[in-house]
Amino acid sequence: MNLVSVIKGLADENRLRILNILRESELCVGEIEHILKMTQSNVSRHLTKLCSLEILENEKKGTWVFYKINKDIVSIYPFMKELINEELVKLEICKSDSKRLLEYKQSGCSCGSLKECSKYST
Repeated sequence: MNLVSVIKGLADENRLRILNILRESELCVGEIEHILKMTQSNVSRHLTKLCSLEILENEKKGTWVFYKINKDIVSIYPFMKELINEELVKLEICKSDSKRLLEYKQSGCSCGSLKECSKYST
């Protein structure tokens, strides 16, 4: 992957939001959709782009596909580590997303229980 393609791939607020919530752990599509309050098609489109650039990697576990940041690409492009760990946390939208991620994790919900959990979320 070349640098220009990676930078172009990062030049989207929703993709940055996805990277922000994937900083600490992997998540399935439904969880990302739930936390970011985005449609499944929108989330999937951005995940496809990030995976095609090798910024994210995915792994199928049972029924679900989980996404995580590709640590190899971060080591190839060290600016990404600073972006993900230091710059994204400064954006207001990412602060809100991180708060929803924390609430989600504390709720005990998972990919398998998202429909039930979604009934009670705001």
